[in-house]
Amino acid sequence: MLGAIEAGGTKFVLAVGPSPDRITARHTIPTRDPATTLAEAAEWLAGQGGITALGIGSFGPVELDRTAPRWGFITTTPKPGWADCDVAGYLAGALGVPVGFDTDVNAAALAEHAASGSTGGSLAYLTVGTGIGGGLVLDGRPVHGIAHPEVGHIYPRRHPDDRDFPGTCPSHGDCLEGLASGPAIMARWGTSLSHLPADHPGHAIIADYIAQACHMLFASVAVEEVVVGGGVANTPGLVERVAQRARELDAGYLPGTARHCVIRPRLGSDAGITGAMMLAKAAAAEA
Repeated sequence: MLGAIEAGGTKFVLAVGPSPDRITARHTIPTRDPATTLAEAAEWLAGQGGITALGIGSFGPVELDRTAPRWGFITTTPKPGWADCDVAGYLAGALGVPVGFDTDVNAAALAEHAASGSTGGSLAYLTVGTGIGGGLVLDGRPVHGIAHPEVGHIYPRRHPDDRDFPGTCPSHGDCLEGLASGPAIMARWGTSLSHLPADHPGHAIIADYIAQACHMLFASVAVEEVVVGGGVANTPGLVERVAQRARELDAGYLPGTARHCVIRPRLGSDAGITGAMMLAKAAAAEA
């Protein structure tokens, strides 16, 4: 039996099951302070009859270097109370099992890559919600580098109808997250994107910023597809707008343009927790 946690800034999704494609029980708890949240997660998982490994896909930034003293920590997050929190270490100790640990978006990217049926290939998962994050899978493996990708903190070109908004990112102002995340949309227009009228210019502005991120991924790491998920991405017609704008930005130039695609998650809202189950399976195999 495997255990999994999709650790988000607003909620923790917990699950157990014998394999990533067979979840037999799940539970959701609110993200409160670390001590309360992690203890509640451990208690629920321990009560499911015993697990052999745990996978965690976590909001970040996180430390992914296995040789680092703070591997498994959430590091410099602005979320109150969660900076320098040893998520993996606490849960490994509480449950006594090996732990696989990665970002929530890398976990979702792994699951979407598996669902695509490709044994190799490349894929990016872009989540657009309270924040914006990106996970990469190249040749079937998540990309880490010296850390993990922070696609939400690139600087897109400003849309001509959006010159004056300063952005909401506390570190970078008008980075992608500061311009196109849920809080940025709320700060600019006072409501969510899905509640703006269909002819509101906000739809084209947000689609343009996300499409720039997709174009950057196609051009820089040569992924075949970008999967766009998250709460903002659920806005009717947004992903289709992004796909069209990304094609315009490609301008038929990039090698492989005909194979580039921008799509919604195949697994819907289950991508993250399924990927966390895959991390647990890998941790069990390595133990």
